[in-house]
Amino acid sequence: MTKSPLLAQGRSYLAIPGPSVMPDAVLNAMHRAAPNIYSGALIDMMPALMADLRRVARTKHHVAMYIGNGHAAWEAALSNVVAPGDKVLVPSTGRFGIGWGEIATDLGAQVEVIDFGRAAAMDMARVADVLAADKAHEIKAILGVHVDTSSSVRNDIAGLRAVLDEVGHPALLMADCIASLGCDRFEMDAWGVDVMVTACQKGLMVPPGVGFVFFNDKAEAVRAKMPRVSRYWDWMPRAHPEEFYQYHCGTAPTQHIFGLRAALDMIHDEGIEQVWARHAVLARAVWAACEAWSQRGTFALNIADREARSHAVTALRLQTPNATALRDWVQQNLGLTLGIGLGMAAPGDPAWHGFFRLGHMGHVNGHMIMGLLGGIEAGMTALKIEHGASALDAAAQVIAGH
Repeated sequence: MTKSPLLAQGRSYLAIPGPSVMPDAVLNAMHRAAPNIYSGALIDMMPALMADLRRVARTKHHVAMYIGNGHAAWEAALSNVVAPGDKVLVPSTGRFGIGWGEIATDLGAQVEVIDFGRAAAMDMARVADVLAADKAHEIKAILGVHVDTSSSVRNDIAGLRAVLDEVGHPALLMADCIASLGCDRFEMDAWGVDVMVTACQKGLMVPPGVGFVFFNDKAEAVRAKMPRVSRYWDWMPRAHPEEFYQYHCGTAPTQHIFGLRAALDMIHDEGIEQVWARHAVLARAVWAACEAWSQRGTFALNIADREARSHAVTALRLQTPNATALRDWVQQNLGLTLGIGLGMAAPGDPAWHGFFRLGHMGHVNGHMIMGLLGGIEAGMTALKIEHGASALDAAAQVIAGH
């Protein structure tokens, strides 16, 4: 048997931007025999579970649950409000904006992309110009990604609503909060979001496999006028079930539901405002260390503007030696897994190796973040990667100052 490296023994740390670290309480809740899906505790817990999901999203409106990942939630949301031939606008700031637009294209929509690149947030003035030029209101929806997990850009979703209102455009505002819900502040009703999609494996701290679509009455009215919606994607029976099976259009994701119940209890016990504050402080600690490292060599944060950085994920650049070498070293020698540079370059392109990402979402605290940063420092030291000094001091100052 091959022995693992000396310092990789013990519990590993998956510091990628999803799946996130799973709390023991969630794993323990899931570790049970399959329950009865026709009567009993599982059926009884669903109304409160759905209400608590709405609490996290800050909405009084509707939520539909799907067995599937974030891509499934993308398609479910579009299938209920976008018909073939409809036009949608995608202000893209990374791979996931493009990806949601590709799903819309495959469903027969006409997709207009405003590409803001992969290192800056949306320019609301450019969005406003496109909407103002649409005098016939052909654009039926805007697909806005709150946090693009590839670039780590955090976009101003409330600002998109303000633009729509200023130009008097009736398009639905649809938001992808897969990476942000339960990490970055998001308030569906207060921000005027009509449809929001998310999934369970990031801020909600449950293993991958369940997606959610939240929608308001305006979006429900659009759904009512659709020429057709497939039985499986239709959000109406899921959001307004008469029988338990309608929540999921068939057999329920039983273990995920138990895990989600435990995760929501943790979120509500901490308080969503406190959850947002914790993520903000830990993100600033990560940024402080990364800004110190970037004083020398090729290490750099992908997003220069702090106001446009996510509190859940940080995308980074490292060219010489490349980021892949660093990721390999910390995983093999420390049991620490960093995220790949998804969407920043094609996997076959040598530039792909110059990017990586840090996930600091969900079940994370101060000592975990300091350990993550210390592991990166050790890796860069071992590989003789040129970098600035005092990064850990800078991160510690952020945490100590809080």
